[in-house]
Amino acid sequence: MRAAGPPILGKAARCAALCRAMCNNGVLCAAGRGGETPLDRPWRAGISIMQNTNTPSSVPPTTDAGAPESTHFGYQTVGVAEKAGKVAEVFHSVADRYDVMNDLMSVGLHRIWKAFTIARANVRPGMKVLDIAGGTGDLAKAFARAAGASGEVWLTDINDSMLRVGRDRLTDKGVLVPAAVCDAERLPFPSNYFDRVTVAFGLRNMTHKDRALAEMRRVLKPGGKLLVLEFSQVARPLAPLYDWYSFNVLPWLGKKVAGDEASYRYLAESIRMHPDQSTLAGMLEAAGLSRVRYFNLSAGVVALHEGVKLDY
Repeated sequence: MRAAGPPILGKAARCAALCRAMCNNGVLCAAGRGGETPLDRPWRAGISIMQNTNTPSSVPPTTDAGAPESTHFGYQTVGVAEKAGKVAEVFHSVADRYDVMNDLMSVGLHRIWKAFTIARANVRPGMKVLDIAGGTGDLAKAFARAAGASGEVWLTDINDSMLRVGRDRLTDKGVLVPAAVCDAERLPFPSNYFDRVTVAFGLRNMTHKDRALAEMRRVLKPGGKLLVLEFSQVARPLAPLYDWYSFNVLPWLGKKVAGDEASYRYLAESIRMHPDQSTLAGMLEAAGLSRVRYFNLSAGVVALHEGVKLDY
């Protein structure tokens, strides 16, 4: 009989040590009582609120003079500071019905798209994986099982409502992973730390996609892979039908099922404002990633982009 505790405690201890180290290096962890972070008590499956207070070397500092005054929120033009709040409102609103709506909107295809992403990630025992905009935890659950007790998988999202849904779902299935609220444009993790970084259906909501991609590259180990699963540009013959579905059926479903027509109209608009496949591939290359490629899924409704970090 082994005297040691279950493997999850060893993994949690490593994660807690990382959290404490980041707190000592400019990362704020605001959770728990008496200075205790949720990662110090893994059986309660807490959420850590983490913010990188240092400007990473891979991302140039922002100045008031150099920052854009406006950006897009769907088809609306809004202030840069305003967009984050508007996106947060969308996901606070849809969090509880997110999975149901995904099944309805995609006719279940989102499960196939995610399964393809999981297969391409090829996570193996002992790997460290960061799931950004992890939402309800579909990818993190698969990665945690693949990485095993010797691995480390972080479920992160900038929206705490989404993260709590994902955290609770994983806990109910017996999968305990550290969960952190953090901004992808300022990741609170050490450089050269993760073997895989994934972001599924989250990049299009980020204000500064170039900064987020640079941060994802920064935290990857040399040889590590970034995978970006996102809505993209559908094949031209299907575009009229896809547009009709997006701007008529999606808002209707949102109204009837989630009680929120506006959020699903934003979804349709945000997809049209997102870079197409070739443009996004160029952005991954500009962020310093190599061996960039993409796979069109369902005639380009969705694309999976990959890039590898080859050096420090």
